[in-house]
Amino acid sequence: MHPDLAVTKAARLFKVLGSESRLRLLRRIREEPATVTALVEATSMSQPLVSQHLRMLREAELVRAVRHGRESVYELADLHVSHLIEDALEHVAEDVG
Repeated sequence: MHPDLAVTKAARLFKVLGSESRLRLLRRIREEPATVTALVEATSMSQPLVSQHLRMLREAELVRAVRHGRESVYELADLHVSHLIEDALEHVAEDVG
């Protein structure tokens, strides 16, 4: 991959990750794959907002939806991103301490 293209893709990734709500959803999904209903309950966000964030996360290929009957269960599509989020959280915790 051309270096400029890699930078462009990384910038898009960071833009998607630049939302507290999406970070919370990713952390929750990392703990356990979940339905939209479970994510609404876990985050106290509205169903339309959770669905909107999940759409963005799917488009960025960070989560995938797996059909189970009539419901979709969302799971991480890329564990690298999970590590990136946890590293960022550890980094900011060091600054606080």
